Amino acid sequence: MSKPRPSVQIILQQLEAERKPEYLEHMQHFGIQGENMLGIRMPVLRAMAKTYAKDHKVALELWKHDIHEAKLMAILMDEAKKVNEAQMENWAQDFNSWDVCDQACNNLFCKTRYAYDKAFAWSKREEEYVKRAGFVLMATLAIHDKKGEDSKLEAFLPYIEAEATDERNFVKKAVNWALRQIGKRSAYLHTRALPLAEALSHHESPSARWIGSDALRELGSEKVLKRLA
Repeated sequence: MSKPRPSVQIILQQLEAERKPEYLEHMQHFGIQGENMLGIRMPVLRAMAKTYAKDHKVALELWKHDIHEAKLMAILMDEAKKVNEAQMENWAQDFNSWDVCDQACNNLFCKTRYAYDKAFAWSKREEEYVKRAGFVLMATLAIHDKKGEDSKLEAFLPYIEAEATDERNFVKKAVNWALRQIGKRSAYLHTRALPLAEALSHHESPSARWIGSDALRELGSEKVLKRLA
């Protein structure tokens, strides 16, 4: 049985019905920001999105609404094959919270044919959440692009090294995430990521030292070494 086509108005009504003001403090505690947040948990949004067929046009309309959860629903309901570069750039410019940034990269952008290009390009951008998106894409590609060659992911390492000195919290955490995921991808990539983590752990920059030391702990752990062996 096919899923019903979504209606923007009905989805907005459903979001309003699920409003949980008491959850907003929890969201803010974890650094989730936004001027118009309803306080709806991601599992609720995922369950809601799964009741409908994916629809690119509806996703574009939902994104236009200045509601935090409407943007998250847009991400969950979009069709990766219909996403173009202009949309990715427009949406990235609208990122104002790490969760919207990460959900877009993890659920949608990493599935597009522009994912690698945007990872390289955005990692060099100045805007905090656009730059974060570049490194989140690197991390999610290392996880989800099962057919990707090691050489494609290895090419991200110089960008990680170059931007490791960015002291902004949401950037440095994404740089660290990218380094750890690439290093855990394969035995070969582990041999390339581990020396970089070691070098960064002795860097003069506090941010780079944290990125390197944290990555070094995971990449050198018995669990990771056993799995790669």
